[in-house]
Amino acid sequence: MSMERRRANVWLVARREFSERVRSRAFVFSTILLAGMAVVVALIPLGVRLADKATVSRVAVTSAEPGLAAQAMGTMNSFLNTSAEPGASATANKVFDFVAYADEGAAAQAVRDGQLVASISIQRGDDGGLRFTVFNIGGLAADRAQLLQVGAFAVGILDWTRSNPGATRPFVTPAFSVVDAGDAAAAGPGQAFDPADYASRRIVGIVFVVLSFLTLVFYGLWVASGVVAEKSSRVMELLISAATAQQLVVGKILGIGLAGLAQVSLVLLPSVVALFASGSIGDALLGPDSGTGASLSSLSPGLLAAFLVYFVLGFGLYAALYAAAGSLLSREEDLQTVALPLSIPAVAGYLPAVLALSGSTSWLVRVASYVPLWSPFAMMARLAVGRVAPWEVALSVGLLLVTVPLVTLLAIRVYRAGVVMYGQPPSPRTFWRAIRGG
Repeated sequence: MSMERRRANVWLVARREFSERVRSRAFVFSTILLAGMAVVVALIPLGVRLADKATVSRVAVTSAEPGLAAQAMGTMNSFLNTSAEPGASATANKVFDFVAYADEGAAAQAVRDGQLVASISIQRGDDGGLRFTVFNIGGLAADRAQLLQVGAFAVGILDWTRSNPGATRPFVTPAFSVVDAGDAAAAGPGQAFDPADYASRRIVGIVFVVLSFLTLVFYGLWVASGVVAEKSSRVMELLISAATAQQLVVGKILGIGLAGLAQVSLVLLPSVVALFASGSIGDALLGPDSGTGASLSSLSPGLLAAFLVYFVLGFGLYAALYAAAGSLLSREEDLQTVALPLSIPAVAGYLPAVLALSGSTSWLVRVASYVPLWSPFAMMARLAVGRVAPWEVALSVGLLLVTVPLVTLLAIRVYRAGVVMYGQPPSPRTFWRAIRGG
């Protein structure tokens, strides 16, 4: 068979699969459902901000200078937690709960562990001025970071009047910076960290990871169900005589993959619109400068390109596995017996991605971003929060580029043997026999 004939057969299968999927009711229903979920996820920061308005942020204060941390806590508590309304209780407008920590490293670790929203390290410069460094990992809202800066200014003024009664030296404005507690060991006063931008990157990452997880599993099941339906109706016997197993498998993956890309595009559009609108909605509900608007600077062309690459490669990998599993089934009722085992690898990759979006840089997250079955989720999460070296991305994509063809060849081998196997329950033994019998 000539190369042109093989390509024609592949495209015929792909066009048939694409047309069947996009015209089905399941495609329309799932698109509406996924689009609604994506919009909800995009508006999560606004909901969190509305709920956060009534919460108290627990913040640690540390300083190597004796007594400075206690003085700063007293000053900021008086300025930031005192209600201006007559007759209000002492805790009516409490925004922060300041706690003293003796060690700066322990406070930063408590932030990473989720015990604290942020920690403040206070140091005195050679000029007598104070330097405030806030360690944060995205849990501190932008407006509360601004309040802490106001409190730091108040601490600086009172410290200056207390230590300089005769006003013999000029007042030095306190330095204030926010750094990423996830990389606190390498962070310094010059490494600024924008909590609003970090929160925006996390939301964009959540949209990408959830969308990838749902579409890869959902369309993988479509590949398997299509194979099972053709086999149970004996259509497979006609198809396998008109085209090779390789053409059928590649055509199915290509056609259903294109349908998946079309659906992803339809889902991303309303979520991006929701991200744009969240700022205006937040300003209307909470007032101007509420800090609820998601900065779409994190939605860069590079991140979109990475999502496209990982979606295509991830879909090719999972679709090949689902096609191989579907070829071993004889009835559509048996599809449920392999749906759960095949979804376990995706779930195992989704969990490290959630940890990465929460700010974790553990070895589990790093290893998961290289494992081909997990990297479409874990590496996308790491890219969204912006903690990935170029060589890590190259290694992750390279491993996927090697794995996808190998798994596809294995799926073709299983498919070739599985389409003629009827009446045998799906099991690891059946899978192994299909590989050997190919």
